[in-house]
Amino acid sequence: MGMPQTIHWTAEHVRALPDDGQRHEVVDGELLVTPAPSWRHQAAVGELYRRIAHYLAADRVGAAILAPADIELDPRTLVQPDLFVVPLHDGRRPASWVEAGRLLLVVEVLSPSSARADRQVKRRRYQRAGVAEYWIVDVDGRLVERWRPGDTRPEIAGELLEWQPEGARDAFAIELPALFAEVIDGAI
Repeated sequence: MGMPQTIHWTAEHVRALPDDGQRHEVVDGELLVTPAPSWRHQAAVGELYRRIAHYLAADRVGAAILAPADIELDPRTLVQPDLFVVPLHDGRRPASWVEAGRLLLVVEVLSPSSARADRQVKRRRYQRAGVAEYWIVDVDGRLVERWRPGDTRPEIAGELLEWQPEGARDAFAIELPALFAEVIDGAI
């Protein structure tokens, strides 16, 4: 009896999968499958998107995009970040995923089924790709892990999170206790 053959997944393989209601991603040939996100997860993504998009509209340095959106970093890596920011081109949003190019910010909101992939597999891949900032939002822990390309440990933010992408006049700031209160408690 022969050795079992290991499948090395590609972006093309993932795109060919039938729609089964789950998120399919591949990072360096490893298939990642996660179920549909929870209400709290989506509330966090939505609130972060609202705040970041408002900031970007005022400063005109990038465009915020929500999942699902296939980002192919290479033929063996296709990810769908919860939220990400791409730079503008001549003051306009990119016309295609190819034109979007580099990622200024990637945000993943943790779910029990995604914690390992978000904190390890995807984080390392985003760092290798040179993503300027990668935020892992832990709603239950009420904190954000901030990673940059050369980091070996995250910066942990529990009170205030600031971000100033290249070319921005002012920094974007989120008071995290207020954000998490809105997401968890429904306080507005």
